[in-house]
Parts: sequence; C-alpha cells; structure tokens
Amino acid sequence: MPEKFASGIEDNTAKKMVGLLNECLAETVDLTLAVKQAHWNVKGQNFIGVHELLDEVADRLRDISDEMAERAVVLGGVAKGTSQVVSDASPMEAYPVEETDIKAHLDALTDRLKALGGRLRKAIDTAGEAGDEDTADLLTGASRTVDKDAWFIGANRPN
Repeated sequence: MPEKFASGIEDNTAKKMVGLLNECLAETVDLTLAVKQAHWNVKGQNFIGVHELLDEVADRLRDISDEMAERAVVLGGVAKGTSQVVSDASPMEAYPVEETDIKAHLDALTDRLKALGGRLRKAIDTAGEAGDEDTADLLTGASRTVDKDAWFIGANRPN
C-alpha cells in the first residue's frame, strides 16, 4: 500500500477500509449505471417526472461514488471503479437491459437501492468497529441518500 495519508488510522485499519470502500464503490457505480439504463429506456405514465428524477438519482450516486473513491485514496489506497472491476465486484443482480415498462424499472431500482442501503449499513458498522469514524460517517451520509432515493423512486410506482 502506498504512503499513509490519514493521520491516526493504523495501516491494517486503512487497508481494511480501502477494501470496504472499494466494495461499496463497485456496487454504487453498478447501481448508477442501472439508474441511467432505466433513465434512457423508461416509458409509461409520469414519464417525464420519472425520467428527470432518475437523472437526479444518478447524479447523487456519482457524488457518493466520488466520495468513496477519494476516501480510499486518502487512506493510502487505490480507488477501483473501472467497468471491469465493477462487473466482477458488484453483488448487484444484472439489470434487465431490455425493460421499458415504468413500473418494472421503478420496482427494480427500488429493490436495488434498498439492497445497497442495507449493505452500506453493514459497512458503517464495520468501519465503526474498526475505529474509522470518518469512513463510517461518509457511509452514513451515503446510506441516508440511498434510502431517500429508494423512497422517491418507490413513491412514483404506479398502482
């Protein structure tokens, strides 16, 4: 691992946090691409509102990814966010790329956002137990945003 940048973080903790952040990064990048897939292909009732909402969600996910990646580097690691790494590392189920129905997209995205939120909460606990409160705080903010976006997207599902 390159030189240590974060003061007060033990090398073993930093390595563990870099790995944790890269796991979260892979899934967040994967979800961002799924949101854009839906944004490009969604059709149905309330199209324009959902289309615009998905762009906003993708922007927030990109911001979260950027924070995770930068934190990994601050801890002396390397951020791993290429499509090849993401494809191999993300636990997210493959997104249905042929889908166009608005309800199907909203269901798929809500489920994936909730799953990411759950994994982020586990990562928060891991970071806190490791004594890296800054990483735990970053992940807490990410979790709040992901949960809110799951709510926003889920609230748009037609009955």
